[in-house]
Amino acid sequence: MSDRIKSFKNKGWVDAEDARRRRKEGAVELRKEKRNENMLKRRNIPMEDFNNETVPQNDNKDLQSLVLEAQSSDPNVKLSCVQQARKELSKGNNPPIDELIRAGIVPILVECLDDDQNAALQFEATWALTNIASGNSDQTKEVVAKGAVPKFVRLLGSPHEHVREQSVWALGNIIGDGPECRDFVVHHGVVDPIISFVNESTQLTLLRNIVWVIANLCRNKDPPPSTEVVQKVLPALYKLVQHTDNEVLTDVCWALSYLTDGADEQIQNVLNSQVTPYLVQHLGQTDVRVLTPAVRAVGNIVTGSEHQTQVALDCGCLSYFPALLQHPKESIKKEAVWTISNITAGSQTQIQAVIDHGLIPLVINALETGDFNTQKEAAWSVSNMTVNGTPEQIKYLIEQKAVRSICALLGVRDPTIVQVLLDGLSNMLETVKDDCEEVCRMIEDCGGLDRIEDLQEHQNKQIYKLAFDIINKYFSSEDYLENDDENFNFQINSSEQQLAPEGGFNF
Repeated sequence: MSDRIKSFKNKGWVDAEDARRRRKEGAVELRKEKRNENMLKRRNIPMEDFNNETVPQNDNKDLQSLVLEAQSSDPNVKLSCVQQARKELSKGNNPPIDELIRAGIVPILVECLDDDQNAALQFEATWALTNIASGNSDQTKEVVAKGAVPKFVRLLGSPHEHVREQSVWALGNIIGDGPECRDFVVHHGVVDPIISFVNESTQLTLLRNIVWVIANLCRNKDPPPSTEVVQKVLPALYKLVQHTDNEVLTDVCWALSYLTDGADEQIQNVLNSQVTPYLVQHLGQTDVRVLTPAVRAVGNIVTGSEHQTQVALDCGCLSYFPALLQHPKESIKKEAVWTISNITAGSQTQIQAVIDHGLIPLVINALETGDFNTQKEAAWSVSNMTVNGTPEQIKYLIEQKAVRSICALLGVRDPTIVQVLLDGLSNMLETVKDDCEEVCRMIEDCGGLDRIEDLQEHQNKQIYKLAFDIINKYFSSEDYLENDDENFNFQINSSEQQLAPEGGFNF
């Protein structure tokens, strides 16, 4: 079989060994489009003040005066000014973060974090710094530069729950700024105290913030989190993936999607933690917030080795895909088709599993009716199947009217997808080359031949060559012209009969 594949794949541009790698690389664009779906940073905008006591208001003070008075030795005046600064930073639209930074508020707030005798002041200062760190990278790094990180880590052990929770929030914003800040916070010992909160006694509101921080710790690929960090957070994620709260599960699934977004070694670390069966169950979620990262994480797993892909299949992931491939949310459908494309880049047994679950007609429907991004993923799914499938599997693909759907997209402007589609057609024709006239007839009847002929004029040399080879090899022979009106049926040899659907193939 490998010799057969190599014999005709040299005419195209993707071989069996290359298909899965190219699908993993192609997934980068898919993930970039969704990058903002999970919030990196969060600003604390209250419905009401934490402290219900009446505090003197400073609404009419300009920011510079506010900062000057925040340095008062009178604890009541200091608290009032810090609280007013926090309120300014909590405004819903255009909070004056840069103005307060320029006025010198950050070092004053950082100093307040040391006042263990005044929990209200610690809380207000932490809250204000949280909102500064929720801004752009320069604003976040201003908080880091003034020495807030080790103080926040220390406050994770505060006896006051509201101070602990706000410190978690502040650290999450700093970690979410990027790998540099993430690793700086990790260096100051954040991981162990954060993980220690993952227990049954932790209040749900705090636990939600804890899981969000863990997700930010797992985020970013350049560089990815250290192996030490990953090994510490995975046991916590194993517990959390079994939680019943959807906000918790959302960030757990995002964390797992980040940890599986990499090399096979990174995927294996996640598989070794035994989270996969629970992760796969979330493919049945009705809450799109959980479902989106769950599909992403499973999709990432099947970009790994065939063994790693099989782990996901053995957990029953394919049983969820009929619903996912027909999901009303197009982005879910696209991720589902992308996942299938990575499975059809696998072994023939794995391709057969896709067939047995009735997914090929749904993939072809996505090729016909999805938006263009979904169609692109469906094109890869079909083309990968023609690279790696047995002759019977490829003939089944033809029986499901894949030829018509492929030909309908040959006029798109994306040269990569045109190459993928032509490659799929070429593989189909090569697979049935002794009886290829029926496939040729399908191509001609749906207008595909005209499109292929037009592609011989394409400026892309690969597209030109693929189109020329198809025309030259399958549509220029006397045999094809003489048998223009004849019907042909595929012949299935006895060694391959076991893979055919009951009743055989009918064209």
